[in-house]
Amino acid sequence: MHKIIKATLALKNGLGRCFITEKQLSVIKKASRGFVCVEHGSGSGKSEVYDVIISGGGMVGSAMACSLGLDPNLMGKKILLLEAGNKKVMDVVPESYSTRVSSISPGSATLLSGVGAWEHITAMRYKPYKKMQVWDACSDALITFDKENLQEEMAYIVENDIVVAALTKQLDSLSDNVQVKYRSKVVKYTWPRPHQAADSIPWVQVTLANGETLQTKLLIGADGPNSMVRRELGIPTVKWNYDQSAVVAVLHLSEPTENNVAWQRFLPTGPIAMLPLSDTQSSLVWSTSHRLAEELLELDEESFVDAINSAFWSNENQSELIETAGSLFRSILSAIMPYAGSPRQLPPSVAGIGPKTRVMFPLGMGHASEYIRHRVALIGDAAHRVHPLAGQGANLGFGDVACLTQLLSQAAFTGKDLGAMQHLLEYETDRQRHNLPMMAAIDLMKRLYSTNAAPAVLLRTFGLQTTNMLPALKEQIMAFASK
Repeated sequence: MHKIIKATLALKNGLGRCFITEKQLSVIKKASRGFVCVEHGSGSGKSEVYDVIISGGGMVGSAMACSLGLDPNLMGKKILLLEAGNKKVMDVVPESYSTRVSSISPGSATLLSGVGAWEHITAMRYKPYKKMQVWDACSDALITFDKENLQEEMAYIVENDIVVAALTKQLDSLSDNVQVKYRSKVVKYTWPRPHQAADSIPWVQVTLANGETLQTKLLIGADGPNSMVRRELGIPTVKWNYDQSAVVAVLHLSEPTENNVAWQRFLPTGPIAMLPLSDTQSSLVWSTSHRLAEELLELDEESFVDAINSAFWSNENQSELIETAGSLFRSILSAIMPYAGSPRQLPPSVAGIGPKTRVMFPLGMGHASEYIRHRVALIGDAAHRVHPLAGQGANLGFGDVACLTQLLSQAAFTGKDLGAMQHLLEYETDRQRHNLPMMAAIDLMKRLYSTNAAPAVLLRTFGLQTTNMLPALKEQIMAFASK
């Protein structure tokens, strides 16, 4: 009997699900995805043909280019990275920190190390943290995550600009294997048909704003949440806005500290997080309503700092009923598991913010129903976009890079066509099995913690307290998030 798997399909009005066998799924996908409603040119012309073109040179796209360029089975393949912006060069690390940072998991750090970028990152600037504390503003419930009693790093906070600069530096050393075109805006994609017609092209055709036309056997779309590749292919996307914005800023702490803990508190209006940057500075990510976000931007610095400290320290959202029930439940758990759990720590207080570091951006969630089409694969935010509360956006993208590189390497080793559906389907299946549960969990947490209704508060209080008393469960959660 074939193993039953769940295929999540994007329908016009939302998500539909069906259960089919892997064999049936493979046949259906191969038969349907090769056919794209496209416009075909009158011929291929004399444009250059690449084995792989990566569209988008952000963190994930640049990592993909490095990963392919270093793979021994792909040596001799023509690989091109297209980036619409300027080359990101960082000869000297800026004195001030950037507001856009990522929490890099051990798995992502391993990938970056494997492509030679991690040593550049550590030579520039990064901050490891060994513990994470998450707690509820509507109760005393909390959960902590750490590895081997703080002996190992949980993750690393790195500025996005530094990750891109490190990958760019590594790409410079791979110029024999990977060509990079900066300031190269794509204006049109022309898609091939799976079965040759007299007037069709065999490869994906890419037209740039300067009039240059390129062709590729495999196009990798790494062009972000508003992906032109995904849009032009007509791939359905399930997406919705959360009616929230994230306010980010660089925080100056009241006093120097080891600062090796990532702090996150769930407020009724959304989560607020403080991520370590150095012994004296941290990064703020405050997800809240659009109205409150605009108000926070308009506050003077002193009032803004007071609002941050109040958000982390105030107990105004707690009720006596929830406190009594939570305390009783905690006592029962302690009697059953007297040595489990972890003590509460107090977050550092904030004294000021970096000049001109307060900005906001809208939040949302999106997931492409398909990661692949004939000779095309989507990676990173082009395939999936998540709420920042779990810090998993960049890590999901780096996971895509590792998986797709491995499958393309195997295809090259066995002499297969890099753009063939067989291994692209393996990529999609593998990554959706990882990404969909992660995205569902993040979305559920966001919705569960966006209310101060007593039943919901009690449910999450009991759930958080129970999970905090089960080290094995917490280790499984960390292991899944670290992939």
